[in-house]
Amino acid sequence: MPTTRPRHALLLLGSLALGAPLAAQTTPDSAPRRRPDSTAQALAAMRVTAGRARTGAYAPARTATATKTDTPLRDTPQAVSVVTRQLIADQAMQGMADVVRYVPGVSMSGGEGHRDQPTIRGNSSTADFFVDGVRDDAQYYRDLYNVERVEALKGSNAMIFGRGGGGGVINRVMKQAEWAPTRTITVEGGSFDHKRGALDVGAALGRAAVRLDGVYEKSGVFRDVPGFRRYGVNPTAALALSPSTTLRASYEYFDDDRTVDRGIPSFQGRPSPADVRTFFGNPAVNRAFAHVHQGSTTIEHVAARGLRVTNRTRLADYDKFYQNTYPGAVNAAGTQVSLSAYNHALRRRNLFNQTDVVLPLGTGAARHTLLVGAEVGRQRTDQVRQTGYFDGIATSLSVPFAQPTVETPVTFRPSATDADNLARATVAAAYLQDQLALGEHVQAVVGVRYDRFAIAYHNDRTGQRLSRTDRLVSPRAGLVLKPATPLSLYGSYGVSFLPSSGDQFTALTVTSQTLEPERFTNREIGAKWDARADLALTAAAYRLDRTNTSAPDPSDPAKVVQTGAQRTTGMELGVTGNVTRAWQIAGGLAAQRARIVSTTSAAKAGQTVPLVPRRTLSLWNRYQILPALGAGVGIVRQSDVYAAIDDAVTLPGFTRVDGAVYVGLARNVRAQLNVENVLDARYYGVSNGNNNIMPGATRTVRVSLTTGF
Repeated sequence: MPTTRPRHALLLLGSLALGAPLAAQTTPDSAPRRRPDSTAQALAAMRVTAGRARTGAYAPARTATATKTDTPLRDTPQAVSVVTRQLIADQAMQGMADVVRYVPGVSMSGGEGHRDQPTIRGNSSTADFFVDGVRDDAQYYRDLYNVERVEALKGSNAMIFGRGGGGGVINRVMKQAEWAPTRTITVEGGSFDHKRGALDVGAALGRAAVRLDGVYEKSGVFRDVPGFRRYGVNPTAALALSPSTTLRASYEYFDDDRTVDRGIPSFQGRPSPADVRTFFGNPAVNRAFAHVHQGSTTIEHVAARGLRVTNRTRLADYDKFYQNTYPGAVNAAGTQVSLSAYNHALRRRNLFNQTDVVLPLGTGAARHTLLVGAEVGRQRTDQVRQTGYFDGIATSLSVPFAQPTVETPVTFRPSATDADNLARATVAAAYLQDQLALGEHVQAVVGVRYDRFAIAYHNDRTGQRLSRTDRLVSPRAGLVLKPATPLSLYGSYGVSFLPSSGDQFTALTVTSQTLEPERFTNREIGAKWDARADLALTAAAYRLDRTNTSAPDPSDPAKVVQTGAQRTTGMELGVTGNVTRAWQIAGGLAAQRARIVSTTSAAKAGQTVPLVPRRTLSLWNRYQILPALGAGVGIVRQSDVYAAIDDAVTLPGFTRVDGAVYVGLARNVRAQLNVENVLDARYYGVSNGNNNIMPGATRTVRVSLTTGF
């Protein structure tokens, strides 16, 4: 089983100190800084920038992720939903499942009870996560204690992110050391023995700035099993090397230890009538832990005439293990249910380096912003899977449906087909993009990326060696028409690819190593209107085609052909910002349909893609009643979804209502009450197949106190 030793943290820091520096993401809501005449002026500009980044609005104005340049969201020809730091705080969000709840077009699956697994525009992935624009593709639950904001960038866009991201990606913009003081402590308690504390302190030290974010949580859950414990620490530092050059460094250690809970089985095409708290399996066996080391160095240089050179290096070490017993099918009489078990250990080490050069050109009617960049990286993944044997003999156990929580001993050992392998992946990429402005009313984005992705795979159980190299060309094009300054109408086209090894490098076989990558093509039109400086409305309609997927050869079922295809069509409406000075809102509406249009290895043509609701509605409202008193209310509505690709089990639609109260106790002290599922609705929000259905949490109350000092 892979393990992380303390020395790995030291090796990580040493590697970063010796490696190529990396440049920080542009501050989320800030404009590019002018080149100062002195270090003092530079520090003053940084203080102003930091202040703007902390205004806490629901509607940020800009992004540095979607185009790798500092660009207004209104002028970005792509649907981008941003969950800001203020919205995270107001809803007491703590994980990615909380974030996507109010993001149209994005949902979360069960993730087998141990990982984040979003579905974006009908495409599910465990790997489409990024940190400050750099890949973070291991399987674990991410916390939000050190996050400035979360961006959901929807639609295929390999020109920016490289392979994967067929439906889109989720990018975390992390907190950074800034030249402005930060001193807050939050303590939180609530239902199911919830206990959590977070720290955020930072200061300027002349030409340097430092910041420390930390979190510790130990909480129960609404189900009849032990809960989880997690903690993290993230020091960051910045140094103004000159008036035009900034160096940043960051290191995070994050630890998550929890009981794996895969939910309840189905019965007769619906979630079974089991009590929502009932656990199926042996809770003493079910456990998952993740030990995550992530470090980065950053350097950014702004030269004359706006030339900006940015270099990013990120090194990550993930040690992940999970072990579970879980339910299978219930018998026809509804009296017995089968249990199975396995465990899986994974160790992944990532090293990525990106270099971006941004150069503004032209004056007057025609202006260009050129981006030239390159990325290199390598990933090593060791993984071992073992099958569980009940009483040391049987791979399944039939138990009474009325009493599915068991103490039967389970032993684990490799079966003849269990994975035991090593995968080494390397990537080398170059990309070019031009953002063109023709006068005040027409803008265009055109770009292309070339990737060389190679993977070498060794089966440690059989000695088999496999390999494949793909050369991928990913174009991007977008046109923005601006009939008025606050209004943008756009159309866009983007492409992405997923190599045959899969998003976690587990799918490479003798057959799949001969297959071309799957292709994702996103066509989108939309509109973005800044009704006011602090109120943004968006609309998008799209068609996303997934092609080149494997399917059985009609003339020889033993062979595979790449004729399978999936299509998602949909529309999204979004709103974020201030309706009035006292009333803030965030949410949206999505209507989408994802179906198999040409038979694949997983499903026949005509079947519906699971966990993609035809309709979703989410709207969060916060109202400042008095200077020291505010209240929030949110509603989430989702239509029926299928639990798996065979369309055999339906999860009913549901409506959930959340609420909050905010009280200012003193100048720098705020008390907050959050209630999730106020009406205590019974619902089933996520699943991992037909028989791992997770009930939604019952009414959950949390109380927090935040103080600045």
